[in-house]
Amino acid sequence: MLKRPWLMTQQWHDVLFLHWPVSPELVRQHIPAEMELDLYNNMAWIGFVYFKVKGNRPRFIPPIPGVQAYLELNVRTYVTYKGRQGIHAFSLDVNNSLIVKLTTFGDFLPYRHAKLALKRQKKKFTYSRLGEGNSAPETFSTTFEVVSKTIESNQFEQWLTERYHLWTQTKDHLFRLDTCHSPWMLQQVTGTIHENTMAPFLQSNFQTESPVAHYSKMKKARFYTPVKEY
Repeated sequence: MLKRPWLMTQQWHDVLFLHWPVSPELVRQHIPAEMELDLYNNMAWIGFVYFKVKGNRPRFIPPIPGVQAYLELNVRTYVTYKGRQGIHAFSLDVNNSLIVKLTTFGDFLPYRHAKLALKRQKKKFTYSRLGEGNSAPETFSTTFEVVSKTIESNQFEQWLTERYHLWTQTKDHLFRLDTCHSPWMLQQVTGTIHENTMAPFLQSNFQTESPVAHYSKMKKARFYTPVKEY
């Protein structure tokens, strides 16, 4: 728990983690020069995190209609800065245009509006993203089923998911955004990726490979005021 006051809170529901190993040389040119890639077994990792946000609200204020619930798909890699492990986000897609307007002011975060959908039938889920024009043409579709009860996360699974810092670079400054939540309770999944053209700037065929996949039912998180690194 951080000692400074938290700024916002939200719940993440039906969280799907997908991860692929990628050559570090292909990723390094797409992160800020100040960052170091955080490698596991000498590989960089690309992560997709798809979930439904509920109860999104600032501190001391009840949820505001229009921005309290939406779907989100994050595409990220893992980095370090001054000894801290965290995330560099390539894209943060949501199906809520108002959230995009609020978070992209001054190019602060790489949020994009996208057509996202989540369907559930018992233990089977279908998540999808439809491309929109030239600014965000990528597509993604997967169907999966939860096949285990909660597992005890190993060191690698914790390395992939227990990430509490995100760095974002504006024109002149680097900022760190901190989150706080309890450790992830993960379940194993099996499924099929029907279509994946996310992160096309990476000259890799990782999109066609089978990912390391996990599911988590719900997590409540808190966000803190940004910290300017320089």
